[in-house]
Amino acid sequence: MQLRYQFRVSPTPGQRTRAARVFGCRRVVWNDALARVKLVKAANKLLGTPDNRFAEGPYLRVPKNPDLSKTLVTEAKKTVGRAFFTHCPVGVMQQTLRDLDAAWKAHEDSKTGKRKGPKVAPPRFKSRKDNRQSARFTRSDRWAITEGSRLRLPKIGDLKVKWTRDLPSVPSSVTLVKDRSGRYWASFVVETDPAADVLPPVDRDQGIDLGLTRFAVLADGSHIASPKYLRRAEKKLKKRQRELSRKKKGSHNRDKARIKVARAHAKVADSRRNFHHQWSHKLTSENQAVFTETLNVRGLARTRLAKSVHDAGWAQFVMFCEYKAIRHGRSLTKVARDFPSSQICSACGRRDGKKPLNVRIWTCPEPTCGTVHDRDWNAGRNVRYEGRRILAATAPPTPGPGALARQRAR
Repeated sequence: MQLRYQFRVSPTPGQRTRAARVFGCRRVVWNDALARVKLVKAANKLLGTPDNRFAEGPYLRVPKNPDLSKTLVTEAKKTVGRAFFTHCPVGVMQQTLRDLDAAWKAHEDSKTGKRKGPKVAPPRFKSRKDNRQSARFTRSDRWAITEGSRLRLPKIGDLKVKWTRDLPSVPSSVTLVKDRSGRYWASFVVETDPAADVLPPVDRDQGIDLGLTRFAVLADGSHIASPKYLRRAEKKLKKRQRELSRKKKGSHNRDKARIKVARAHAKVADSRRNFHHQWSHKLTSENQAVFTETLNVRGLARTRLAKSVHDAGWAQFVMFCEYKAIRHGRSLTKVARDFPSSQICSACGRRDGKKPLNVRIWTCPEPTCGTVHDRDWNAGRNVRYEGRRILAATAPPTPGPGALARQRAR
């Protein structure tokens, strides 16, 4: 199993300058290769032929990575216009060509239907004004972790790293990232043994109903309070944004104000991510199976609740639960999007129809039931029942006739 470990690094002013040169060389190689590939694809489109070497008739072959590497890196380095390529490791520029090839493949697979999910746009040109920069160093670049626990990157130097945990194995690559707030990170890719992180099985499961007033209501009756990090920091963010809007475009003061805005947003995002990590770890560690809804976050983000939906970050939380469940030997099941979790009585199973959002407590109209329900808690229990049903249907052994009744009585 491949995992990514990320650590904060603190480069010196000289190392920041050298890192900016590496980022710049990577950007130029990307743009040169993209321009050449786009030119060939545009010519083939005019000729009416596909972009492959097996097409019949007149066509231009789309250059592959070895040709681009020879032309745009090896030979270009000897020219006056690209002499600054000597400030960048060759492996970083070759990895840039592989990344561009992967971006084109994702776009083509998205068009043909091989890639699931939303459509992927074609690669775009990179700008020197982009606030996020990155460069990936592979083993061919001969990067190393020194005896003084510093990260030695070619053409940059020995970087001071804030190690927060040990690496489980020797990394295969490291990516130096500069984010929008001006912070630098070292991201390592390591191989781990899948069996090492598997937790012992437990006889518990949990259903989750995600919301805005309360972040999540669990099937056992407890709930997770909504931290609302964006709402709490909104006053500070507005102040920083006003300061930015008053600065002259292109000035150094505007750039400093932009960094202050980015740092304020980064603090909100980091707090939310930490919150999601803590609760996803807790839920997947204490329960053998976790059941959750399939939410249309993209659709909800187009309503008047858009800011609150983005502040909650449901999609990121579910994604964290999913990969932690796989890593720890647990299971995460998503019930269907059209499952009416808020309309069914979790005690007797009667479906009572749709209810407006202002109805938070309701009573089951069944004469023999009459249970008073908290809307969210009732939905969490129904999500758990439906998740158990899905899990039992996909499991190899078939339960006995009284298994579902016993399951519902738990």
